[in-house]
Amino acid sequence: MPVRHLTVDVPDGTRLEAEVDLPDDARALAVLTHPHPLYGGSMDAGLIDELFGLLPRKNVGAFRFNFRGVGGSTGTHDEGRGERLDAAAALRAAAAEVPAGTPVFFCGWSFGADMSLSVGEPSHAGWVCVAPPLRLVPVDEMAAPADPRRKLLLVPEHDQFRPPASASEATSGWTSTTVTTIAGADHFVWGHAGEIAEQVVAFASELG
Repeated sequence: MPVRHLTVDVPDGTRLEAEVDLPDDARALAVLTHPHPLYGGSMDAGLIDELFGLLPRKNVGAFRFNFRGVGGSTGTHDEGRGERLDAAAALRAAAAEVPAGTPVFFCGWSFGADMSLSVGEPSHAGWVCVAPPLRLVPVDEMAAPADPRRKLLLVPEHDQFRPPASASEATSGWTSTTVTTIAGADHFVWGHAGEIAEQVVAFASELG
């Protein structure tokens, strides 16, 4: 199935541009959330763009979108507040794309990872978080820490903002959480997209 362009309506009136690539036999659908809008983050940035290309080849659909104020999305950057609404709206839009029973899960990078961790709606099956800063949303406002759904944190060995030991400490009280180190990588994970895609596919395969 070719890539389709969508518009996602957020309850506060914001409209987000989005794209979905959903193979006919997709085992799951990953909602990709991008890095910080004020530092060049968009749905076409680095790892997000690479995963959007790689995952559908492995029978995992990919849904990506631009947060408010980025690209063709309306609104302005809201310092992580409105962006949580964006992530939730994108999740609901993604869930409407797949047959009942097909798992939908978040796969966020950096800023996008922290935004996804705030979304506790029942329509997703878990979280994959690549290089999460774990500070852009107050932890007591995150849905994920006490949520029983699976959380896989892929933390670069040389992450400049939250290295593996710090990530493990910060999430030590979280339920159903695994922290895995991406050896040799830093926060920007250049050259590691294939490895990360394999981890995401394995996560999707375990969702049922």
